[in-house]
Order: sequence, then structure tokens, then C-alpha cells
Amino acid sequence: MTEAPASAQTIVAFDEVQNLIGKNLGHSAYREITQGQVDLFADATDDHQWIHVDPERAKDGPFGAPIAHGFLTLSLLIPMWGELFDVTGVKTKVNYGLDKVRFTSPVKVGSRIRMTAEIADVQDVKGNGLHVVADLTIEIEGQERPAVIARFLSRLYA
Repeated sequence: MTEAPASAQTIVAFDEVQNLIGKNLGHSAYREITQGQVDLFADATDDHQWIHVDPERAKDGPFGAPIAHGFLTLSLLIPMWGELFDVTGVKTKVNYGLDKVRFTSPVKVGSRIRMTAEIADVQDVKGNGLHVVADLTIEIEGQERPAVIARFLSRLYA
């Protein structure tokens, strides 16, 4: 099986971002979720629930393997977003928030995920900025049901 390469990164100038409303940005490259990542995330967030950090016990658990924290999977949207989209002529980029986040399927350790994104809206904001709204889906390789569906909000300032 030949793996589909990541989509080419969409790079636009600040004053062209409005033209992207409705554009599908394609998909990021796949990235494997490792037990090491899960353990580091558990340490960083003080969430050491056995379904994440005890591979032996997790084999007999509800998912048959340890799973990534939902918020670990969600946090990986940032590097995957960077693979898909960039804007030139920007002095500051800010993660503004998330809407409608759903963890629709667990991500087992060893699985590979990638993200698709579509620009849903772009609005001007005070201070020579843009409010960018993107609909994101984090997919799990080989599974029909995605891991995460979310609406990502960011601000760009020129």
C-alpha cells in the first residue's frame, strides 16, 4: 500500500486570507502516537489514568490497548495546522480557542493520525487582524470514524 503524501501547504499573503473561505486545505502527514508521548503528556498534565499509562492493564481494558489522552490528540492540531497553512506578512499568530470539540473515537497507542482542515470563515478584527475559523478533523489511519472533530479559532495580526 502506497501512502498518500501530505497535501501541499497553502501559503497566502495576509490580505488574501479572506479569499480562502470554503477552501479545503487537504491533509497533514500521518504521525504515530507513541507510548512515550502519552507518558510525557500524562506527566505534564498529571493525568496518569491506567488506560493511558499502563499498557499491560490496558490490554484487558475497554479499548484492548492503551489510548492517547483526548487532549494530547487535540494538542497535535497545532503542528498539523502548520503543515497545512501559513500566512505571510503576519507579525503575530494567536490560538484564540476552540468550538464544538468532540472526541469521537479513541486513539490507540501505535496508531497514526492526520488532520484535514477547511477554512469556514474569516473576519476582520481590531488592530489590523483577522479572525480565522477552521473546521478540523483528526483522522485515524484505517478507521472510518475520526478521533477528533473541532472548530479551531485563530487570530493573525499584520
